[in-house]
Amino acid sequence: MRIDQQKPCDISFFGQPTLELAKALLGCLLIKQTNEGVAAGIIVETEAYRGPEDQAAHSFNNRRTNRTEIMFGNPGFTYTYSMHTHCLFNVVSGEKDNPEAVLIRAIEPYFNKELMETRRPNIKNEKQITNGPGKLTKALGINMNDYGHLLTQKPLWISDSPLSSFSISSGPRIGIENSGEAKHYPWRYWITGNNYLSR
Repeated sequence: MRIDQQKPCDISFFGQPTLELAKALLGCLLIKQTNEGVAAGIIVETEAYRGPEDQAAHSFNNRRTNRTEIMFGNPGFTYTYSMHTHCLFNVVSGEKDNPEAVLIRAIEPYFNKELMETRRPNIKNEKQITNGPGKLTKALGINMNDYGHLLTQKPLWISDSPLSSFSISSGPRIGIENSGEAKHYPWRYWITGNNYLSR
């Protein structure tokens, strides 16, 4: 099957509780179709953010802004935001009006690594193509224009895992030192031993 014919996950997949979705997304394919071609990677690291109760989340205390508005809708949509010069990609989760999301932290190149390399020049080794949330969006061509896109539709979608089996590890999230007790929550998940993890 051609990569652009990979069937998207059913919308019900995204309706799982956020912590479960963060684990279920591991091993899935993240696919982006652009004018330059199609590229895809296996999701190998995620972080869950549980909105109103999570001091590390943009939507803590139901904070509602132009940026977080998409999180208050139904699950399965794209939440992108800018950090420094990077675009970060999140999957909206949680029920409507319960603003939660899962950050995709790292992927393993799966299809069209050559295209990813042209978008990520001057890297020291191939692990650095996609081993971070800002790196993977550049490699796949995900940008702020994808905000609000439904992830069961092209040109950006998530498909079932091509992997037969793997084990999952968990630990504290990264880069949220000023978030009180939330910095200790073990809501980062990754495929154990994968070479493309962000840390």
